[in-house]
Amino acid sequence: MSLWRKKSIDALIASSQQGRTLKKELSALDLTFLGIGAIIGTGIFVLTGVGALKAGPGLILSFIIAGLACAFAAFTYAEFASLVPVSGSVYTYSYATLGEFVAWIIGWDLMLEYILAVSAVSVGWSGYFTSFLEGVGITIPAALTGAPGAGGVFNLPAFLIVLVITFLLSIGVKESKWVNNVMVVLKLVVVALVIIAGVFYVKPENWTPFMPMGFGGVSAAAAIVFFAYLGFDAVSTAAEETRDPGRDLPKGILWSLGVCTLLYVIVSAIVVGIVPYQQFEDHQSAPVAYALKVAGQDWAAGIISVGAVVGMITVMLVMLYGQTRIGFAMSRDGLLPKWMSSVHEKYRTPFGSTWFYGLFCAFLGALVPLDKLAELVNMGTMAAFVLISVAVIVLRRTQPDLPRKFRCPWVPVIPGLAIIFCLYLMLQLPGDTWVRFGIWLLIGLVVYFTYSRKHSNLNSASEAGKAS
Repeated sequence: MSLWRKKSIDALIASSQQGRTLKKELSALDLTFLGIGAIIGTGIFVLTGVGALKAGPGLILSFIIAGLACAFAAFTYAEFASLVPVSGSVYTYSYATLGEFVAWIIGWDLMLEYILAVSAVSVGWSGYFTSFLEGVGITIPAALTGAPGAGGVFNLPAFLIVLVITFLLSIGVKESKWVNNVMVVLKLVVVALVIIAGVFYVKPENWTPFMPMGFGGVSAAAAIVFFAYLGFDAVSTAAEETRDPGRDLPKGILWSLGVCTLLYVIVSAIVVGIVPYQQFEDHQSAPVAYALKVAGQDWAAGIISVGAVVGMITVMLVMLYGQTRIGFAMSRDGLLPKWMSSVHEKYRTPFGSTWFYGLFCAFLGALVPLDKLAELVNMGTMAAFVLISVAVIVLRRTQPDLPRKFRCPWVPVIPGLAIIFCLYLMLQLPGDTWVRFGIWLLIGLVVYFTYSRKHSNLNSASEAGKAS
């Protein structure tokens, strides 16, 4: 039965207020920018071309489907974020509703999502940054711009950018917040330029046939462009650093997802309207910039590259931030070593664990090719969304009278739709992705049964009770 032991919501909140606490710096607007910072990046600047090859103009529908899956999950996140304003996101929520074992599995799963997201985006950023340097006459040796197996030896730009972001996160959330907010404004301006510069060059005939590969192609593309929506869930990891979490967390989650979904649909419609989807075969790495070049807007194409470089930095910043807070919560509960939840006396951040995760992500991005990183991120995220949706339904049944400042509408319909959409998209991913995901979970089970179960705070309390 110890596998299903739960930590009460009161105990979760109490544990967040003990000892040296994290600094409360974030407002609803900051959280919205945090979500936009994580969401708009690789997806809109890179995956548009990959998705178009699978769905054709139906890519517009793919973004809507992926956005709906996230929207249904976002409502469940918003309810829990207002109810349990504690670091750890869905890991913490699962601990209160589904028990320690499920919480561990989902925490381990979230580590996969955030770590691989940081590493994968760092590789994409390196490609854009290298191209930008070449445009101004600076060439980095090929051996230092790719991982082994991808034409290189060590991806130095990917490694260095993660170290810079790690340093920024380690010295304080206030400093990180301002950097993120400024960069988010810049990339929103860039996205607006894409829309303004491209909308007059759309040829409606490029939208037909709308689904050349049928609905199966649209679904396959939706499973891929789902990556473009990663990040809104990272907003919930900021609970302990939010000034008024009950009010501001739901706003940050839902506002950021709403803004990004609207922009994605508009941009994808413009891109596949300017260029016949077949032409993206040779331009998958920078499809938006290519579309604007076809439209004769070379000046805008150059700005897009700069926007991509800036946009990917904010994605990495928020994802690494989310990972450090997930690890912080798991450590504080005893499931990971205690040093991972120690808070720096001056900076009020989990300083040591921030550098641990940052270095891990940096080396992963420098040594592993992009295509080996990306698909697993989607699998981990969708699994997390399924569990948070289950948890909302369970908690409404078991503790209906809890004071919820935000209530997910139409429970169990909305969480049920989140489960259905996410499971459907998971089934669209390749079989080898499922195998890798299974291997990661098996490693997690070994860690849990050899270390975490024994060192859990709940286990320690139980042992102490038996002794007395």
